[in-house]
Amino acid sequence: MKRCMNYRYVEKNSPFRDLTFKFYTDGKLTILDNESGASVAPKELRRDSFDFYVRKRIEYIKNDLAAKQLKYA
Repeated sequence: MKRCMNYRYVEKNSPFRDLTFKFYTDGKLTILDNESGASVAPKELRRDSFDFYVRKRIEYIKNDLAAKQLKYA
């Protein structure tokens, strides 16, 4: 069973896209435009939404490493 963390982000500049970021436990990522239902690639993100993506990705990696350290230490 794949688990994921969902985050919603509305861009701060026009045209204010409403995005959902899904970070799966296996490292996979899905970004959806909530209005159109279309997938969005990380390279298609704008300045503020890209910053949000990078911060959440780093947070996910840090948490994953900490969990593995506890498990194998």
